[in-house]
Amino acid sequence: MTGLVPFNRRNTNLLSTGFEDFYNMLDDFFSDNLSPRRSLVKDTFKINVQENDTEYFIEAELPGVNKEEIEIDLTDGRLSISVKKEENLNEEKKNYIHRESRYSSMSRSIYLADAENKGIKAKLDNGVLNISIPRQEKFTKTAKIEIE
Repeated sequence: MTGLVPFNRRNTNLLSTGFEDFYNMLDDFFSDNLSPRRSLVKDTFKINVQENDTEYFIEAELPGVNKEEIEIDLTDGRLSISVKKEENLNEEKKNYIHRESRYSSMSRSIYLADAENKGIKAKLDNGVLNISIPRQEKFTKTAKIEIE
């Protein structure tokens, strides 16, 4: 496949067709570059959020990420999941030296209004991060107040 040269679709002034992400993946696949040219704005991880009366369940897809590369914070009801990944390739042979480095980071934040700061559990299993966050108790009980 050395005869295939990807066409650079990024600099065209044509109207958007909706296939830019697909074309960018093809360009990156056939590129000799270590780092893809896609924007990190589009390249983020997927999350699913479920809730019941007592807690939130968050599932984040993070294939190829180690737990040491993940940071999870809950501040004022805002859950932030950040990933910082660094990859280095250093190959030395008799005829050549091949060195490449790549650093990438991505982050997702969601607002959980009644999230409790205590009792949070997180587990990374086969590239899936599962987080359970307890919800604060709702004080919706009404009390009748007598006037003296």
